[in-house]
Amino acid sequence: MSKQKACKNCKTIYSGVKCPKCGSEDSSDSFKGKVVIFNPEQSEVAKNLNLKEKGEYAIKV
Repeated sequence: MSKQKACKNCKTIYSGVKCPKCGSEDSSDSFKGKVVIFNPEQSEVAKNLNLKEKGEYAIKV
């Protein structure tokens, strides 16, 4: 398994070369906290973090 990193642009957590959500290659393998969003329309956490899509996100990059 390759090391996970977080996109500095949209905070998506992924492993690979580019962010699968925004296509950015600007990432960090040092991030704090992780949140998984399943239903962004009804999630208070997603609203507070301004997340519109389901996925795995870093809280602080």
